[in-house]
Amino acid sequence: MQDLQQEVDTYIGQFKEGYFSPLAMMARMTEELGELAREVNHYYGEKPKKSTEKEQTIEEELGDILFVLLCFANSLDISMEKAFDMVMNKFKTRDKDRWTRIEEGEKE
Repeated sequence: MQDLQQEVDTYIGQFKEGYFSPLAMMARMTEELGELAREVNHYYGEKPKKSTEKEQTIEEELGDILFVLLCFANSLDISMEKAFDMVMNKFKTRDKDRWTRIEEGEKE
């Protein structure tokens, strides 16, 4: 994750404008999330894509969200690796008994 954040930082660092403000970044992330929702709806929902709409993929939209998320984290000097470790610890402790576990042998 640290390598991804560094790659994004190197890319953004070549431009005078640098990172957007946190509010602009939040708006950008919301926009990208909407685009992902639209693609999911086209593939799995009841709303087919119009013939005039550009072909996008869920993979591409997830990539856009990841890029903006890494920009957001970098702009606020947040380690996504540390943030991920924190949330995984939460799931492994506080939420460890929240869902029904698959028993050994059931995984097949």
